[in-house]
Amino acid sequence: MEKKGVKIAAQNRKAHHDYYVEEKYEAGIELAGTEVKSVRAGTLNLKDSYCSVKEGELFVHGMHISPYEKGNIFNKDPVRPRRLLMHKREIRKLHALVKQDGYTLVPLSVYFKDSRVKVEVGLCKGKKNYDKRSAAAQRDAKREIDRAMKAR
Repeated sequence: MEKKGVKIAAQNRKAHHDYYVEEKYEAGIELAGTEVKSVRAGTLNLKDSYCSVKEGELFVHGMHISPYEKGNIFNKDPVRPRRLLMHKREIRKLHALVKQDGYTLVPLSVYFKDSRVKVEVGLCKGKKNYDKRSAAAQRDAKREIDRAMKAR
């Protein structure tokens, strides 16, 4: 995903382990100034974060953005819910899909597109434990094959 003008700040690798990602959407995020500086420094964590739709607005919960060291009084709560910015029709579509069984919205990555902070939101379906094990086994097998090819 490394394109011109795109700098990845954080990725949620656990999401790909726990969920099947059906679709990906790009959303803006409403942040305070010190939070943007903290994201630039790379001090954010997407682990165990999720998105929800409330009153026609999309929010991300559980995203931890560490307080900016030089920010003092302007710092916000590190795990406060933050509003995501998408078109109304996209939010309605996602809300209708999430109401179905098994679907959830998970932030996959946070990145800078030019100077704006963007969040990649995935429409995901949960994996069963046996699916996770088989995926891990496939990943390990691929790693072994790659090692063998390099050794030659």
